[in-house]
Amino acid sequence: MTSSWQDPYIRNDEEQALAAWAEQLASRFATRAERHDREGSFPFENFAELREAGYLKITVPKRYGGDELSLYNLVQLQERLAYGDGSTALAVGWHIGQVLHFRSSGKWQEPLFAELCRSIVSDGKMINTFASEAASGSPSRGGRPETIAVRTDGGWRITGRKTFSTLSPILDRFVVTAYVPDENCPGEFLVERTERVSIVETWDTLGMRATGSHDVVLDEVFVGEDRRIAGKAEDDGGGWLLHIPACYIGIARAARDYALEFARTYRPNTLSEPISSLPTVRHTIGEMEVELRTARALLYEAAERWDRERSRRPSLRPELGLAKYASVNSAIRIVDLAMRIVGGGSLSRRSPLERYYRDVRAGLHNPPMDNVVLQLLTDSALGEAVATTPPSA
Repeated sequence: MTSSWQDPYIRNDEEQALAAWAEQLASRFATRAERHDREGSFPFENFAELREAGYLKITVPKRYGGDELSLYNLVQLQERLAYGDGSTALAVGWHIGQVLHFRSSGKWQEPLFAELCRSIVSDGKMINTFASEAASGSPSRGGRPETIAVRTDGGWRITGRKTFSTLSPILDRFVVTAYVPDENCPGEFLVERTERVSIVETWDTLGMRATGSHDVVLDEVFVGEDRRIAGKAEDDGGGWLLHIPACYIGIARAARDYALEFARTYRPNTLSEPISSLPTVRHTIGEMEVELRTARALLYEAAERWDRERSRRPSLRPELGLAKYASVNSAIRIVDLAMRIVGGGSLSRRSPLERYYRDVRAGLHNPPMDNVVLQLLTDSALGEAVATTPPSA
């Protein structure tokens, strides 16, 4: 990390120490990011370091040996991790975010959740939920899974194919959504990786190339009765999904800092001072600051409210969605402005800006998508109580 910016969203010494910890990891990941992006390879060494550092257990409850960090802390850490490597941050974000979700919602029955948490703490295991499919699209759109769970002695046999399966190269267990014909409804099942599970390496994308989001194929995989996720879930508003905008803001900050350093130091032979003295460049820097500071304010306010207002979490969904919408769209704008400052050199594969440009666009396709957020905000506005006296024309 090269930024010396005093972060207004660090509230105490403990958070300062957490931030420094994540920045050290990010600095090492940054040295490998270009190679893994170019190769489209999974950064196993980054995840070995995350495991060794204890990062994988940051959202595990303290009663199981975890750190039980807040959503606000998760956002702080993920933003910094993405500053070094967006792909690694987004991928690990699904793990730590889902553990936070399981913790806050009670979605998993306690014995199964306890087993998961202990395996994370003692063995560095990870988890993700594979729900997307080619035919049904994103699960946030409400499509019925084509993956089928058929009842058999002692459990189910599950057959299907999942897309966008982030972390698939490293997981030995994962959750899948599947349609249960006998019940005419979908269910969630914890699947162990066996010879009946295969990974098809389909992940060859424009951005976020090192997340390992390949297809996962299940061929009559047996899942025991106690491996169906059947806890009494509490609606937590989806706050855990803020790991996504935190990641894209981290990438945007890296692009902004790169452009600032370039502006401070680059002096063409037509000028007596660096280009940071030019009014047009200074104006562009100001535009970047508006985007970054506005998005971060929304992001951290949403996280803090989710932590503080537990009983109101379901009603915070529009604000949480707004934080994601603003962060991703601002990140795209910030990287674009940074490239305008740096000029044509930013298009080079040797420039990190070229990778940042591709990576931030992936945020448009992470949930909740823009049109979903806009609908949430529209419904919220239309649902407000009508004033007894309408405003005068």
